[in-house]
Amino acid sequence: MGQLGFTLDTTSREATLRLNARGRMVLVNPVANRGTAFTEDERERLHLTGLLPGRVTTIEEQVQRTYGQFSRSPSPLSKFIYLSQLRERNEVLYYRLLSEHLEEMLPIVYTPTIGEAIERFSHEYVGARGVFLSVNHPDRIESSLRDFELEPESVDLIVVTDAEGILGIGDQGIGGIQIANGKLGLYTAAAGIHPQRAIPVMLDVGTDNLGLLHSDRYLGERHARVRGRQYDDFIERFVRVVSEVFPNAMIHWEDFGVDNAHRILKRYSGEVCTFNDDIQGTAAVVLAAAIAAVRLTGMPLARHRVLIYGAGTAGIGIADMMRGALESRGHDPGQFYAFNRNGLIIEDSPELRDFQRPYARPRAEIDGWEVANPSKVTLMEAIRHARPTILIGTSASGGAFSEEIVREMASYCERPIIMPLSNPTDRSEARPADLLEWTSGKALIATGSPFASVRRGDVHHAIAQANNALIFPGLGLGVSITRARLVSEEMIYAAARALAGLVNEHRPGAPLLPTMSDLRLVAATVARAVAETAEAQGLARRPLTNPTHDIYERMWKPEYPQLDICETRKDTQS
Repeated sequence: MGQLGFTLDTTSREATLRLNARGRMVLVNPVANRGTAFTEDERERLHLTGLLPGRVTTIEEQVQRTYGQFSRSPSPLSKFIYLSQLRERNEVLYYRLLSEHLEEMLPIVYTPTIGEAIERFSHEYVGARGVFLSVNHPDRIESSLRDFELEPESVDLIVVTDAEGILGIGDQGIGGIQIANGKLGLYTAAAGIHPQRAIPVMLDVGTDNLGLLHSDRYLGERHARVRGRQYDDFIERFVRVVSEVFPNAMIHWEDFGVDNAHRILKRYSGEVCTFNDDIQGTAAVVLAAAIAAVRLTGMPLARHRVLIYGAGTAGIGIADMMRGALESRGHDPGQFYAFNRNGLIIEDSPELRDFQRPYARPRAEIDGWEVANPSKVTLMEAIRHARPTILIGTSASGGAFSEEIVREMASYCERPIIMPLSNPTDRSEARPADLLEWTSGKALIATGSPFASVRRGDVHHAIAQANNALIFPGLGLGVSITRARLVSEEMIYAAARALAGLVNEHRPGAPLLPTMSDLRLVAATVARAVAETAEAQGLARRPLTNPTHDIYERMWKPEYPQLDICETRKDTQS
């Protein structure tokens, strides 16, 4: 990677920074800047003497100081802004601070705080790393990507969004660039993918958010969302340019609208190295939690009955992942029941989307149930008749899993598996403490939002958080190590099984997933499973030699790189 007098080799764990720049040009570049950590010799050779306070400090001292500044920020949003500004000032220090306080800072740099940062993007604008591509100027895609000044062979990841389906807050227009940056931050903090090997991209196709369109401060294209042929042509051109300019990059699709997300993934997954985190990442984490949970129940996953409450991108993605994992092992695809806003999905339900149709129940089955309205079967009616053993919430409907519903499920199921996955906390379908109370402590739980542990008697129940960060960083690392041509379903199943393998579910009260504090171990474990599967399937363009060594060497640690200070004409003249 080279830019404005800086060249950084990011191919190994111990990078070397080659510097031609001098003076303030060094300090204003976040890759080169190390602030007061420049030594006396480095300051003299780089013409920094007098541009910094006299005392030389260590990175450990810088972390202590910045952590104090972070802690004194009065609100989650102000903490987010502080960290964003630190990243733009000193990249290594930002990632060092984040890595040492990852569990505390994850809710700031990712969900839930990033949702507020996205909503306030145009009002609180302080700059944002990324490439902004407009649907009105498709001819500028290639030049804009090249202007980011990363070498074609050195880019591993491109995280791209059109911001139509941001978290639980919907269409947020150009502010979606923050979700791309948040994801890339976790790729680095968890999996050690160097931040200079990734590009965040915002596809600005307009917005249907009237609040944004009527705001004088809105920074994006001021028109309704472009759809249809023009939208598809824009996506097609983007994919083609990325494939040509950055041939080793995995395209990570993030927070697209429900219909576009499934359509785009289906269109390109067999042609380019691509992955949709909302569909595949969420599903893989939930599959891992389900694998751990069913080991406790003693009943194979193929015999469980699964009810998905919220048949959108995430919900149907979970169902697809579970069915695919079962079929890949030669099992029947299992029994699935899915709900949309019209109730249980039945073959003659109105407003069925194509990706939901595989989960429509036969009308003949429902005719045998006692229901108030055969055209709109309620959750309680489905619980009573279908008798699911796994209940998954992706509806963003807070409190949907009521006491009556949970107690009904517990009446026929010894260890009900219940996953209220909707974010943020107030949209969670149920709270873990209530679920444990209503099931006498027997529920096996994973949530979307972070929840505190719950004590019942002598058992301390740690609550698993089904956070995509347990899957996508390791997946991206495994893909980058092998330069995989595609992301196959088998690679994602392998990631889920590897994640489940890290769980000791037999310890009383143990969570069904690893904790956020173990993200580096998780990412390395997932990466190995993904890389080995890619190689076994013939998808690896770069063979593994020693998987453990290969992964360790690629996991960058946020330390100031060795400096190679090049002599300039100004140096010889002085």
